[in-house]
Amino acid sequence: MLTLATCLTCPYTGPVARHVYGLLAPAVLAALVLAPRMAAQTALAADELARRVQARYDSVGDFEGTFTQTYEGGVLRTRTTERGTLVIKRPGRMRWVYTSPEKKEFVSNGTKVYAYFPADRQVMVSDAPTGADTTPALFLTGRANLTRDFEASAMAVPGAPAGLLGLKLVARRQDPDFEWLAIAVDPVSYQIRVLVALDRQGGRSTFTFGDLKENRRPPDTTFEFRIPKGVDVITQ
Repeated sequence: MLTLATCLTCPYTGPVARHVYGLLAPAVLAALVLAPRMAAQTALAADELARRVQARYDSVGDFEGTFTQTYEGGVLRTRTTERGTLVIKRPGRMRWVYTSPEKKEFVSNGTKVYAYFPADRQVMVSDAPTGADTTPALFLTGRANLTRDFEASAMAVPGAPAGLLGLKLVARRQDPDFEWLAIAVDPVSYQIRVLVALDRQGGRSTFTFGDLKENRRPPDTTFEFRIPKGVDVITQ
């Protein structure tokens, strides 16, 4: 069954349906940076860092920016890199637009998720994830809580730039799709800069965010999706 987790974190090829690699996702969560980068946060316990990150995002109604997503490993043992833009509005709404190397969109209005693959002339429709899930997207869209839903511990986040603080997050309730999530955050603002998700097939998705802007108040119409004429619609 298609879920938001598989849309944003698993590779998929073929004319019938094509999954995005890696998040998103949200998913998307992290690591206290170890020596020598650990000095800035030796006094900050993992659970306290999780609390501060959660408190910060509780105050953010929406954010937008660019992303680079790298997926590696998994059943196909592949490595791919994709880029695009995202807009997220809490709770539950998001739009991921992949611009290269292949165009595709993932849009959620908080109730349904639409995955659109123009090259295949195909749209997949599924229910949006709920609080019973712990996908990266749930945290980014405000429907999961770092301190309530995850066990946090120190971890060096793969691919994170020097100077960021990190957390590894393991769901308190076992997630069917992910082994763990991780985030690397700015040590001053606690803004998430890198999001990593390890799926149960051994695939790792890494999202690096840039040009982030917050509380821009995008209209709800940003998260509406109109199914193009002439495409195949697959309901999951």
